[in-house]
Amino acid sequence: MAASANKSVLFVCLGNICRSPMGESMLVHMLEERGVADDWLVDSAATSTYQIDKEPDHMANTVLVENGIKKSHHKGRQITKQDYTKFHYIFGFDDDNLSILNQRKPAGSTSLVRLLGDLDPQKERIIVDPYYYDKAAFEKVFVQNKRCLEAFLKEVL
Repeated sequence: MAASANKSVLFVCLGNICRSPMGESMLVHMLEERGVADDWLVDSAATSTYQIDKEPDHMANTVLVENGIKKSHHKGRQITKQDYTKFHYIFGFDDDNLSILNQRKPAGSTSLVRLLGDLDPQKERIIVDPYYYDKAAFEKVFVQNKRCLEAFLKEVL
């Protein structure tokens, strides 16, 4: 996003091809709709190295496009130590993501690390990895992300 961004979010899941690039694309879209995208840096990453340099899963992109959001061209990457000071917010999607993020969090980190699902008004804390499932699982991720991101934007805008 913008080099002059004064707020920043990093979405982190296991492989960085399903949940996190969906969250990234969805938040960028929502920020653009509100006319504040230039104030934000939004990115996504993985806890693993499984999908480095891979594009998002085709089902993730299908669900994004069907919901009026641009296809993601993000390339999978692993979270770095620098991300813990570069981003204000780091969101994981499940307890494993959160545990790994907290274990790797270096001294001097300035990021707030939390589950995105903690923001869900319907209290579905865990956003399950849809990778081994069908399109309905990706659609559920979309719906959960949307609820959580709307709640997040109410808090910060």
